[in-house]
Amino acid sequence: MARNEGRHRVARRTKIATLAVGLALAVAGVTVATTAGDTGQAGADEVDPAFFVDITTVAPNVTEVRPNRRASTGTFTVDCGRNENGHYNPDNFIAQPGVRNGAQHLHDYVGNLSTNADSTNESLLRAGTTCRNGDKSAYFWPVVRIDREDAEEANPPEDEAELDAQRAEAEQTEDVAQVECPDVASQLAEVPEQAMSTVDTELDALDQQEAAADARIAADPAAEAAVLEPLRQQRSASLDRISQATGQPVDPAQATCAVEDAQRQGIPNGDENSDGDDAEQPPADDNSEIGGNDGEIQLPESVNITFRGSPVGPVRAMPKFLRVLYGDAKQGTNGPRNARASWTCTGFEDRLIDKYPICPEGSKVERIHDFPSCWDGRNIDSANHRDHIVFPEANGRCKRGFVAVPQLRITLVYDIPRDVQVAGQYKVDSFPEESHNPRSDHDDFANVMSQRIMNRLVWCINRDRTCSE
Repeated sequence: MARNEGRHRVARRTKIATLAVGLALAVAGVTVATTAGDTGQAGADEVDPAFFVDITTVAPNVTEVRPNRRASTGTFTVDCGRNENGHYNPDNFIAQPGVRNGAQHLHDYVGNLSTNADSTNESLLRAGTTCRNGDKSAYFWPVVRIDREDAEEANPPEDEAELDAQRAEAEQTEDVAQVECPDVASQLAEVPEQAMSTVDTELDALDQQEAAADARIAADPAAEAAVLEPLRQQRSASLDRISQATGQPVDPAQATCAVEDAQRQGIPNGDENSDGDDAEQPPADDNSEIGGNDGEIQLPESVNITFRGSPVGPVRAMPKFLRVLYGDAKQGTNGPRNARASWTCTGFEDRLIDKYPICPEGSKVERIHDFPSCWDGRNIDSANHRDHIVFPEANGRCKRGFVAVPQLRITLVYDIPRDVQVAGQYKVDSFPEESHNPRSDHDDFANVMSQRIMNRLVWCINRDRTCSE
């Protein structure tokens, strides 16, 4: 049974809208595990009618670079659900680490079960996941709401106990020393097919060795010398086996780990690309209405998380804990440079717009988020959370000094009634100053895959396979 099943009243309209996709979805779609409550209703925060456009009046505008003979054309799809468990909060640990309600709007989460303002690399590793293959990565985007004026009742606030427990666990990791080891998967060139089994086994062993050493250091920080040298020897043996299997030299320095004081992950800042303000924001009210974001939260009908290749060559593995942003939540303030056209309708994916689409009968509202995929080869984050990973050039190639990694595409489909679309009564959560501008749509990703999963992902893409887990 879902965590909050049977605990909340649901507005009559929400029940009607969700019966078509099942009772379980109706329950999950209205639970909010945050300082906020469940889906609320209000009609005061209307959306500018100019933000809506009939998708059939838009000319096709999507062009993709034609793959050359070295292209990596495979895909790797991860099934992490649709947030049926109701994991929402107004935090952003990437752009605003430690700032509760730093986003001033609710995010939908899939993947890592613990994601909140106080998340650290360590707390993310310890948490569970909604992904079927064990991927612990965090995937999150602002919710979509329907905002009619005829709602009958509001839902009571959510019990905050679980969120407080998650935050307390994350905060505990700040005072615990931890083992930090180099990421091996991201430094490997293309792995030959005959070496895959060995490389998978050894990458898995590397993760397990680090986890065991981390547990010993956490229990006894004074055991550093007794832990690090045996760990180096174990890693050296695993690296040797990888080198022998692949025929590739492996830097011996990758065997050496260090013990560091645990620190809050991310780079606190209030820079131009920040997803929030430095100060903690006022909490949401009892109806999950945050900073002018009101209405009934819509659970996506489908969530597709797919990693794709490069049209000009093979891709390299992402490093663990890599942070990646899509779009700009504050595009009205920052300008259009990082904003992306994200909106379309099913069956019309050859056109993307920066307005809310009105779809024809039989077509559904769709958001498509293509993340940047050229990594600097060194950093998992940067001061503005963008400089370390950027989009390819117009010809599909990465600029000098950057390497291609798998491109994440998140596709979200919503069953928004057509009368609601025509009336301009649906909207994306946003900062108050954005006034639900669809150009402020954005998405966030933190890679917490095991090195083994990442290695398989890269193998599928570079071998032009279609993989789904």
